[in-house]
Amino acid sequence: MGKLYIVPTPIGNLGDMTYRAVEVLKQVDFVLAEDTRTSGNLLRHFNISKPMYAHHKFNEHKSLRSIIDKLAAGQTVALISDAGTPSISDPGFLMVRECVACDIEVECLPGATALIPALVSSGFPSDRFCFEGFLPPKKGRQARWNELVAERRTVVLYESPHKLLKTLQEIQAYFGEDRRVSVSRELSKLHEETVRGTAREQIEEWTKRPSIKGEIVIVIEANH
Repeated sequence: MGKLYIVPTPIGNLGDMTYRAVEVLKQVDFVLAEDTRTSGNLLRHFNISKPMYAHHKFNEHKSLRSIIDKLAAGQTVALISDAGTPSISDPGFLMVRECVACDIEVECLPGATALIPALVSSGFPSDRFCFEGFLPPKKGRQARWNELVAERRTVVLYESPHKLLKTLQEIQAYFGEDRRVSVSRELSKLHEETVRGTAREQIEEWTKRPSIKGEIVIVIEANH
């Protein structure tokens, strides 16, 4: 049997790539990447030359069987995403589940993910928290908000920049304008920032911005 390595990649700053991650990528037979162009730049930066194939949400069901066959035949594979840890709001879960079902060894390296820096930087309790990733864009979104309103743990969400204001307005509508919220963007990059304040203050702040760039992590104070 081969082995599947889940290899986290930097969420922005290439200096966050671990020595172990580089060594694993140099040793495996091939690499599965969410976007081969993005990952190609990463591998070239670390002088890694390996066969690389696309594995993303649009083809993961179709390509799964052939990858499992290669693993079963003894090949070693590294799965990486564009940024962060695969399977955390990125492709990876299906591959890991199938490997477990087929008794193929899986090893997940520790590494970068955006939710932990944003949670710690928020100043809200981090001993217990609820990670929701990206909320459903339409169907099921209202039901999810209704569930989270009563959540007694800190809530962590991912959001795209063009939907930030809409989500903040929904937070104000469901949680109240005085619920404290922390918004982090561009984590580990040159223009990293964390803005803290009430839902109302957050809306006022981000409405003033002519444009919002970078992936967003929203942290919501727990219901007390």
